[in-house]
Amino acid sequence: MSEQTNKPVRILIIDDDEDDFFITSEYLKQIQEYALKVDWSYRFSDAIQLVQNRAYDMYFVDYRLGAKTGIDFLKEAVAVGCEEPIVLLTGKGNKSIDIQAMQMGATDYLVKTELNVDKLERCIRYALERTAYVKALRANERKYRSIFELSKDAVFIASKDLRFRDMNQATSDLLGYSREDLSGMSVFDLVEDDAERRTLQRILQREGEINDIELELLTNGGEKKSCIFSAMLTTEGTVDMQYQGLIHDITNMKKAERANLLVEKLAATGRLVRTLAHEVRNPLNNINMSVEQLGHGLEVEEAPLYLDIIQRNSKRIGDLITELLDSSRPSELSFERCVLQTVMDDSIAEAMDRITLQRTNMQISYCDEPCWIMGNPEKLKIAFLNIIINAVEAMAVNEGELEIEMETNGLLHKVSIRDNGSGIPEENLSRLFEPYFTSKRNGMGLGLAATLNILQAHKAHIDVSSIVGEGTTFVITFPSA
Repeated sequence: MSEQTNKPVRILIIDDDEDDFFITSEYLKQIQEYALKVDWSYRFSDAIQLVQNRAYDMYFVDYRLGAKTGIDFLKEAVAVGCEEPIVLLTGKGNKSIDIQAMQMGATDYLVKTELNVDKLERCIRYALERTAYVKALRANERKYRSIFELSKDAVFIASKDLRFRDMNQATSDLLGYSREDLSGMSVFDLVEDDAERRTLQRILQREGEINDIELELLTNGGEKKSCIFSAMLTTEGTVDMQYQGLIHDITNMKKAERANLLVEKLAATGRLVRTLAHEVRNPLNNINMSVEQLGHGLEVEEAPLYLDIIQRNSKRIGDLITELLDSSRPSELSFERCVLQTVMDDSIAEAMDRITLQRTNMQISYCDEPCWIMGNPEKLKIAFLNIIINAVEAMAVNEGELEIEMETNGLLHKVSIRDNGSGIPEENLSRLFEPYFTSKRNGMGLGLAATLNILQAHKAHIDVSSIVGEGTTFVITFPSA
């Protein structure tokens, strides 16, 4: 109550009987909880103008106003946007008028003969508190409605079967339909792909909501839009359940990604050309020089030397082309049932000389049961060997710690190869398996590209994590045979 003490409240009494105004105002003047400023208006039109001007905080209106009534006043006050409380006063109680007044928006209904100070104080207190609450709700509604309407993303409310009930202008702009047209449509009507539609239905049935799935939506003009779609089920403020949804258009982002991919492909083609030029030029120069010497009519005993040079460098060019082709096309392999532990042991044996020369400390940990897969042991040995050799070369002499682990859950076999080497910078991780990309001075960048090709042919998944200065971990997951 102390917060309301001396709080200024402007009250207008609208009554065509001055005696009634005097009696009501005398009661109001006795209320100590508020600093009331009470005025009188006996003309209907003047009172409506004051309401429109927001001149008062509260209105007491007599039901009888000459040719007009308090109900007429309520109608016009609501029409001009009155948000302040209006209390209807009558000479005697009438239930039908009471109900009608409250339905029209009156805050309270009082009988003049029953007025007293306490009743008026309580009426003012409740009316002002209720009005403050309603105003706060309306302000919030306007704020969120503004966010709703001004959002660049499509925001909508839909029924449980995803039929649009309400939507912002961005939804209409994105999909090319008017709000009226969308009101009779479902999100499912916009999904052209049957597989995507079934996925959407399955997620809704299983989880009841959708978080950030990618959909392709068909607009009214026949254009396909790539979108991120989310919908959350809610019952707040409604009798039945409904969805609050968001559609984020990523069509332009997808186009940019495709453009970037094309640029990357062109860049990779350029690197391939430079690699071929560099790698082929040296053996080709040796061949040309040997042919030139042979053309000068050398002694018979010198001819085999140059022919050997030609043969060796020609083989080098042939091997180079074979390596390039193998790294750029899917491997067509013959598979057999084999044990991963055995393949890994063979790979380690191949790398043992390098491991020994680097004086690398190696720890091997296998699960007890054999990890059976359908694979090509020789190709897998190449894939594992490439990873192991890279790990050994990344570690300092005498300081290397190489860990090789293998575990299984029956359905999947996981191989982990971990080192404490120099690590891979984050900007290079995404290009690690890209053909012709290498950080080695004399490398061609084909080793890990071939490794990825082999593992993909085995339906294996490879994941790489690395911290510069701390080391790198390769995790390869194979399906069980």
